[in-house]
Amino acid sequence: MITLQTPRLNLRPFTADDAADLLEYLSSPIPSCFAGDKVTSIEAAVAKIAKRQKDEGDYLAVCLNETGKVIGEIFYVKEEPDTYSVGWNFNAQFHGKGYASESAQAFIDYLFDKDDARRVYAYVEVDNVASQKLCERLGMRKEGHFVEFISFIKNADGTPKYEDTLQYAILKKEWQAKRDAAS
Repeated sequence: MITLQTPRLNLRPFTADDAADLLEYLSSPIPSCFAGDKVTSIEAAVAKIAKRQKDEGDYLAVCLNETGKVIGEIFYVKEEPDTYSVGWNFNAQFHGKGYASESAQAFIDYLFDKDDARRVYAYVEVDNVASQKLCERLGMRKEGHFVEFISFIKNADGTPKYEDTLQYAILKKEWQAKRDAAS
């Protein structure tokens, strides 16, 4: 079980008590890639947390240290033997305050330092400029542009709306060199 602490944040597994906070940002997800995670009731949020805890991959709640409020999440998938796909989703009320950067930095540090990751990558839709900038702040390089890569929502006529997706990545040696240069 992963638990990480930063100066302003606590990253930890979700609990049923987080349902109201999860509902806040999953009731109207901004990037369409989270459309499938949409919940519209506290009961649905509790069920979403239970499913995540059981079988839907690995998610960490990102909480404010001062209040314990869940303001977003970091999620990840390990691909054997040493590569991780990562992502994040934050409550719009907390955008622009550096919380995504702070939590992603701490989590990627953990993957490289404690979980022996060699490579970390993220998929970001072309219209999600904030996440693209976050990847760049983290030192990730843009490795690919996938045209009409995936569909999360439908057009007005019911056909799939395919989205262009970018892939960003960083290797452990690049991450370490970036940290060394910053110190």
